[in-house]
Amino acid sequence: MTHDIAIIGGGPAGLAAALTLGRARKRVVLLDGGPRRNAAATHMQNFVTRDGTPPLEFRRIAREQLAAYPNIEVRDVHVDSIRGERGAFEISTGETTLRVARILLATGMIDDLPDLPGLREIWGTSAMICPYCHGWEVQDRRFAYLATHANKLEFAILLGAWSPDVLVLTNGALDVPAEQRAKLAAANVAIEPRRIARLVHEGSQLAALDLADGTRLARDVLFLHPPQRQIELVRALGLALDEHGFVQVDPMMRETSVKGIYAAGDLITGMQTAITAAAAGTHAAGMINHELTIERALHSATPRA
Repeated sequence: MTHDIAIIGGGPAGLAAALTLGRARKRVVLLDGGPRRNAAATHMQNFVTRDGTPPLEFRRIAREQLAAYPNIEVRDVHVDSIRGERGAFEISTGETTLRVARILLATGMIDDLPDLPGLREIWGTSAMICPYCHGWEVQDRRFAYLATHANKLEFAILLGAWSPDVLVLTNGALDVPAEQRAKLAAANVAIEPRRIARLVHEGSQLAALDLADGTRLARDVLFLHPPQRQIELVRALGLALDEHGFVQVDPMMRETSVKGIYAAGDLITGMQTAITAAAAGTHAAGMINHELTIERALHSATPRA
């Protein structure tokens, strides 16, 4: 067995886990061959000491630091399949088959964007999910929030921390309950019930919303929470998911329903920021190292007479 642990996914969670496990003298291989979820983002915010760092620069620095550890290997390959069981997993990358004792999934999530003309052109720049990641940069501009569930309408009130001008869009599909409508009104959040025809943009910058009846509303920023799903590799493993589609893990050990396979980062939680993903990767790595070290120490121990 060439490696002790394979980490699949090279974002903040996977990179942090690789560093922790490498420093614990485990033989680690980091497999990073998928598309970047934040590929459109130009800067990474709200990460202490790295606030404003371009994502590609963050990855470059992280990989440069990992290169100082001879027991950490990074491969830019796509993982085709995972077979085997705890202590004896086989990972096929198309190029070769790796045999490892443990696996950490840090594969993130796939955002299924609604079929709204103009959205893909501004996604990650002026259409976004997280105000903690991007709110400061767009503060005091004209916000819109595309609401798809009544239980998420309070998010529009939260956006008031960054702008006094927030408009809820129901796109003709959501009936706002009276209680929620009263809360929004008390917070000076307006509601636009008409259907959206398209998003008007200049390059990657939102300029306005064209409604189906021909009305144009000036807006600068759009927030939304698109449905998310696991990548095919994770779905093929048959891991237990919660009602929101996130991988279920043991709260302490970060192990999934399949023994020997762990998970960290965006695929396990709706709290999706770079710094929380990195923290989760470090946590999971520590648990893997603890378990693997104790297991091998006890297995190799010679009983005393």
